[in-house]
Amino acid sequence: MLNLDRITFNTKIMGGQACIRGMRVPVSLILNLLANGKTTEEIIEDYPYLEVEDIQQSL
Repeated sequence: MLNLDRITFNTKIMGGQACIRGMRVPVSLILNLLANGKTTEEIIEDYPYLEVEDIQQSL
């Protein structure tokens, strides 16, 4: 099993959706951005509080 320590679930944050490190950034947002052609670098530029590892674990 993969160690997904950056993906969190909390019913008080975003209705329990899978989020990045307890922030209000759902994994689904990251996946949607990637699916629509954004690169990891572009995502980090738009969301500077994210890290490369956050995006990798989202995949």
